[in-house]
Amino acid sequence: MPPFVEFIVITIIMLGAFFLVFLLMYLFALVLFPIERSISNAIWSHQAPPPVPQKSSFRDFSKKH
Repeated sequence: MPPFVEFIVITIIMLGAFFLVFLLMYLFALVLFPIERSISNAIWSHQAPPPVPQKSSFRDFSKKH
């Protein structure tokens, strides 16, 4: 096999492997997306709601000071 043809074949195989790895990672991310979403929802639902600020008036401030 001439070196030029061998170079082309190796280049095509390496590019194919490169895109195959990214395709597999994309499919892996698609499979794990529902799991990640359910974990994220569980974490956000267990967090305490932010405290509600109480409305203060000028009279309350005057009483304290």
